[in-house]
Amino acid sequence: MKERLSQIVGKENVFDSLEILEPYAKDQSFRRSLRPWFVVRPACADQIQELIQWANETRTPLIPVSSGAPHFHGDTVPSAAGAVIIDLSGMKKILRIDRRNRIAVIEPGVTYDQLEAELAKEGLRVTMPLLPRKNKSVVASLLERQPTVIPRYQYSLTEPLRNCGVIWGNGQKLYTGDAGNGPYNLEDQWKAGMAQVDPKGPNATDFTKIITGAQGTMGIVFWASVKCEILPDVRKLLMVPADNLESLIDFSYRTQRLRMGDEVMIVNHAQLANMIGANADHISKLKQQLPYWIMLMGVAGRAVYADEKLSVMEQDIIDTAQQFGLNVVTGISGISSRTLLDTILNPSDENYWKLNYKGGCQDIFFMTTLDKTPQYIKTIYSAADTLGFSSSDIGIYIQPQHQGAVYHCEFNLPYDPCNKKDVEKVQALYEKASRELAGQDAYFSRPYGMWSDLVYQRDLDSTTTLRKLKKIFDPNNVMNPGKLCF
Repeated sequence: MKERLSQIVGKENVFDSLEILEPYAKDQSFRRSLRPWFVVRPACADQIQELIQWANETRTPLIPVSSGAPHFHGDTVPSAAGAVIIDLSGMKKILRIDRRNRIAVIEPGVTYDQLEAELAKEGLRVTMPLLPRKNKSVVASLLERQPTVIPRYQYSLTEPLRNCGVIWGNGQKLYTGDAGNGPYNLEDQWKAGMAQVDPKGPNATDFTKIITGAQGTMGIVFWASVKCEILPDVRKLLMVPADNLESLIDFSYRTQRLRMGDEVMIVNHAQLANMIGANADHISKLKQQLPYWIMLMGVAGRAVYADEKLSVMEQDIIDTAQQFGLNVVTGISGISSRTLLDTILNPSDENYWKLNYKGGCQDIFFMTTLDKTPQYIKTIYSAADTLGFSSSDIGIYIQPQHQGAVYHCEFNLPYDPCNKKDVEKVQALYEKASRELAGQDAYFSRPYGMWSDLVYQRDLDSTTTLRKLKKIFDPNNVMNPGKLCF
């Protein structure tokens, strides 16, 4: 097997030492660890295609990975013995930046840190998730539909992902979106004036949706086009503190309906402290000082009348907040809006922010409408109290998505991974709260680990349809078997 893999990607790109294999055998989740047989690092689409064809011949499980550690959800940990990790992190080319159409075409190993720096040279930016890791793959983040922080630019839940080059589990190559109308060569398409903008296609189909949220079970993406935005000339962050979440609900609905603000999110005091705290002591101190709830709203001006636009948008938000009995501030508990804005506009520091408090963190997240979130918060607080987990440690992050039509609700559960009792307690809370939230119709749109059973057992029609698609695109079940309903 090693000899055949070496023939495909080169001997120097095949690894089987315990030192390299062990980090792929487990992650921050509670999934059972299982060591892969090999890690291979392809350099191009042809090598990926040959690897998938070989896997079909030998019935070898393949698991695509493009982001660096730490991983959190168990989707990159093998579920079947004898797996081979396809590490795409070395495919780091930014193939094109098209300012006219505001499109960047990138390989799967390109990180947010890398892409932001190159886009800034062209006066562009890409909408990021909240504080991504410096080694987080942009393509992986978008394929897994991680929530991004600017809802008014999100015209569908897959934004800003547009087109992809994908090699399915059956070994066939396809371009999705309008790129799928051919020819299957990006440079030829660019010469013909094509820009890989429209996500629908080829023709009337929408193959992009088959690979998003799929956890690598359908195929491997080897390039993707990403919609960018014009870099603002002036920026400002406004904060709206509140004693309870209920007082922010109608205000958030109103501002999102009117497309107010760029970066918009709601966080509790524990979450904001984790975001800006340097260490455990600093985080604990901040939690005692901050208001219990804070809504963050970024405003920006670009090009013509940039300052005037920012001023008008700021005043609109202030006037709207007053209608709901809320105050808008630009600093809170000694934290300036400039400092906080710089934080949320950039990737996390090298030490990932969710691990600063206790060294480990388990997340529970789902999609819902904002009016239902208070009940979900009561549910997780009740479960935490029952199990003796400090509810004041739970970070809560609520992110409007799809222009405010739906909200991402996330609970961050910090714990000490070196403390056995702490690990058992957070695992029990994770499982108990997940079941109770699912029973209250929380929508786990990205069903990792145990969530897959909660989701697919409740929806037989979707499960049947997905399994039919799996037989078409990955008939031998070589792509990340054991995930989702496969």
